[in-house]
Amino acid sequence: MIGGRTALDRAGVAAHTGSAYSTVNHWHRHRARFDFPKGFQHDGREWFWLDDIKAFHVAHQAAKRAELTKVDRRGDPEDLIGSGAAARVLGYGSYRNLPDTLYDRPDRVEVLPDGRLRRLWYRRTVWAVADARKGRQSTGRTPGTTGARKPHPYADDPRLSIAIALVSEADRAGRARRSLSIALAKQLGVTQRTAQRLLAAAYTSDGTTAGQQTA
Repeated sequence: MIGGRTALDRAGVAAHTGSAYSTVNHWHRHRARFDFPKGFQHDGREWFWLDDIKAFHVAHQAAKRAELTKVDRRGDPEDLIGSGAAARVLGYGSYRNLPDTLYDRPDRVEVLPDGRLRRLWYRRTVWAVADARKGRQSTGRTPGTTGARKPHPYADDPRLSIAIALVSEADRAGRARRSLSIALAKQLGVTQRTAQRLLAAAYTSDGTTAGQQTA
């Protein structure tokens, strides 16, 4: 309390808005763009009035929601659709714009004759992902996300077994793992970033290599 009013430092702003500390720094650094409140000095520290932060956050969240694409709600929720159709449901021009939360967790995977995978989702799954969106997300780490170890997001992904097999084969042949992400990305028809994540899940679990786990 300063002069009878509640004030927050940057850590307090992060806690109040549920944002990463780095996001608060980003807002402050580009405050003209985001219309972030002007701070003030007290006892040699920087502070922001809580009322100003509340007003800013309400306006900021409204602006983020306004950026979201319009969702196509037509069709049977039980329909299985591919990546192109899923992108159209979300209002995107290309499947490359699909969020990782959807693209990396298909409801069903079909193996094509050339070995690539075809991802399929129920229409209701795509709608649920759309409803969970809040606009552009910060890449900063949200406070409070540390804690007990959680299961890897690829634990139930059918592609994980392919990644584990590739790692085991490389280990048996004495080949370096360095280039496996390229080979896996080509085999699965995914981005190299997704392949690296799958390989990270395959490499280790509680300190045990994938090859040791499946031996």
